[in-house]
Amino acid sequence: MNEDTKDQIAFLKQQLEWSREQAQLLEAIEIKLIEMRELAEASLQLGLSQVERESLNKQFQHLQEEVIELQREAAPETLH
Repeated sequence: MNEDTKDQIAFLKQQLEWSREQAQLLEAIEIKLIEMRELAEASLQLGLSQVERESLNKQFQHLQEEVIELQREAAPETLH
C-alpha cells in the first residue's frame, strides 16, 4: 500500500468518526427537542397554576440551553 492510499484511509477513518459523533449529537438534540415539545404541549393544559407554568418554562429554557450547547458542539465554526 502506497503512502497516498494510507493517507486516504486515515482521512476516511477520521471522517467516519466525525460522522458518528455528529449523529450522536443530532440524536441528543432530537431528544431534547421532543422533551421541549412535550413541555410546550403540557403548558397548554387548562388549570395549570402560575407556579406550574413557571416551572415548565424553566424546564423549557434549560432544555433550550442544552440544545444550543449541543449545536455548538456539532458545528463550532458556524455558531457563536
